[in-house]
Amino acid sequence: MLVSALNGLGPSLSFRQTRHPALDGARGLAVVAMVMGHTLDALLAPALRDHPWVQRYWELRGITAPLFLLVSGWAVVMALGTRPGAAKDSFGRRFRRALLLLFLGYLLHWPGWGAVRDLGYSDAMLAKVFQFDALQCIGASLLLGAFVLVLTPNLGARALALGGLAVGIPLASAVLWNAGAHLPVPVQQFIGNGEGSRFPFFPWAGFFFAGAFAAHALHLLKPGWPQGLALLALGGGLLALTRWMPVEWTPTSPTMVMFRVAQGLLVLGGVNLLPQRLSGLLAPLGRLSLWLYVLHLPMVYGWADIAGLSQRIGPRLGIAAALGVSVALLVGCYLIARLGRWMREQARPWRAGSTTLGARVGTARLGQ
Repeated sequence: MLVSALNGLGPSLSFRQTRHPALDGARGLAVVAMVMGHTLDALLAPALRDHPWVQRYWELRGITAPLFLLVSGWAVVMALGTRPGAAKDSFGRRFRRALLLLFLGYLLHWPGWGAVRDLGYSDAMLAKVFQFDALQCIGASLLLGAFVLVLTPNLGARALALGGLAVGIPLASAVLWNAGAHLPVPVQQFIGNGEGSRFPFFPWAGFFFAGAFAAHALHLLKPGWPQGLALLALGGGLLALTRWMPVEWTPTSPTMVMFRVAQGLLVLGGVNLLPQRLSGLLAPLGRLSLWLYVLHLPMVYGWADIAGLSQRIGPRLGIAAALGVSVALLVGCYLIARLGRWMREQARPWRAGSTTLGARVGTARLGQ
């Protein structure tokens, strides 16, 4: 009774927050592929990298980062629901989230004060400090996306804006890379023509806005079979286009983005069709995907002057040993992330976290 009354007071006191059933499952699948891929890349002996199964895994692993970006864009739009003014009301939260992602992204690539002193104020030092990676790309995309959603309350205008960014960013990438040769190093890292920029805004933000556009286009369909079949049809249609439109595997190729978007939509559609019990097995990993990323990356590759597994024991392990380390690393990071979330919930019990798969937030504490 009390909960029902509070639910009617507005979004700030809602205790029935839900998440899209397939989002956490898709994120969880990407997390498993990411941790295993990074660990194998760091620890696997060079002689085993040419094994046919390993080569096939490298090919499949290429969908991990696009899937993360695609699902991130999808989640931003799906969380708005159909309530008018939702984009404006949630802008502050999205803005803070984007800044957190940018901060964590640059923190993970901090080379250490020793390296900064040795390099001095040079382009090489700036390239290391401002190296643009996946978290920065998601953060910058979320920042731009939050402004776009606020500025386009009309659904038609929003569709044009999101679709234009999804197509325009990959198409503009080659031109901007060529035009940015003499720009400051941090800007080059952002654009992508800077040395060491791993997931530059151009063209990688195209995946984020492709997910946002797909979510906007399919928001009237219910999660599960309706959205799953629509996503499979959309992904299959894009994949069919690549049959007669040759895919160029260059850093600025729009067809590469289209191919990976098609694969990501197929994965998201497939997870939509899974029974919730199966997607629920991956959902806990998906809900902690950010912190699993932040925790495992320095453990594998090191941070600042602290050596990681790649420097301490790699690359010389066999396939079984490297897989064992990856599983242990995934479980360990998950337990640490769960512990951190539990401690945060105990410190801030009034902030109920969102749930997934249609589950409700417990109200026992509210009753007490």
